[in-house]
Amino acid sequence: MMPHPLLGVAHVANLDAYVADIGTIFRAFADQDSGCVSYGVLVEGRRWFVKSASVPAAVSSLRRAVSVHLAVTHPAITPLLHSITTDEGLALVYPWVPGEVLYHPTRSHQGGRTAPYSPMARFRGLPLPEVHAALDMILDAHLAVESAGLVAVDLYDGCMLYDFEEQRMRLCDLDEYRQGPFTLDANRLPGSSRYMAPEEFVRGSLIDIRTTVFNLGRALRLLLDAGDDEHQWRGTASQLAIDNKATCKEPDQRFPSVNALTEAWHEAL
Repeated sequence: MMPHPLLGVAHVANLDAYVADIGTIFRAFADQDSGCVSYGVLVEGRRWFVKSASVPAAVSSLRRAVSVHLAVTHPAITPLLHSITTDEGLALVYPWVPGEVLYHPTRSHQGGRTAPYSPMARFRGLPLPEVHAALDMILDAHLAVESAGLVAVDLYDGCMLYDFEEQRMRLCDLDEYRQGPFTLDANRLPGSSRYMAPEEFVRGSLIDIRTTVFNLGRALRLLLDAGDDEHQWRGTASQLAIDNKATCKEPDQRFPSVNALTEAWHEAL
C-alpha cells in the first residue's frame, strides 16, 4: 500500500510545491501575524489543514504545538495528526474541521469583530443557551489542559472556531501553551492584550494556572457580552461576580484553578 501523501511522509523539500502537487488547495492563509502559512487542501477526497513555518520563531511555536498535543487531548481541541519537516522548517497536519474563527487577525489589517456579519458579531447574537454551551466547551477543554500540567498562553478569540450549523465550539492554534508553572523570561508573553493577565507583561513574573483562570475569565467576559465595549453583559449578576473574581489583578485573589472556576460558573447557572 502506498503511504498517505500527508500522513505517511516525514520530510519534503518545499511544502508549498508539495501540497499543490498532491492535492487541490482550496484555501490559503498567507498573511497571518503568526508568521505561519497554512493551507486547506483536498487530498484523496478528504480535506486537511496544513500549517507551516519557516522563520525561527514560528518554527519554535509549531514545535511547541507538537508537545502540547502529545500532552493533552479533548473533543473540543482540534487534534494534531502528523508533523512533516521541510528544508526550511516544519509543517503540521490537522483534519479540516467545519466552523469559522471568531477573530482572524492578519499582518495587513486587524479584521473586525464588531462588523455586523463578522463571526464574532454573529456569535454574540446567538441565543444564550447556545453561547453557554460554547463557553462550557472552552472551560471543559481547559480542565484537560490543567490536568496535563499545561498553562494557557496566547488564548484569545482567534483560537476559537465556531460551527454555526452544528452549534459546536472547537479550539485551534494552541501552539503557545506550555508546561507550568514557569517564570517569564521575556518582557511579555505572546497574546492579545484583551485576554492577557497583568503578570504576562512583567519579566520575572510567575505564570501558573491562575494566569489561565484570568485568560478564561476574559473569554467569558468578552463572549458573553453583546459588544467589544463590555457594556452589554448578557449574563447574570452572579456570573459577572464570578468573572470579576477570575480576572482580579492579583493572582492570589483569583480562583486557584480552572476546576474551581468551572464549578463556580456552573453553580451560577
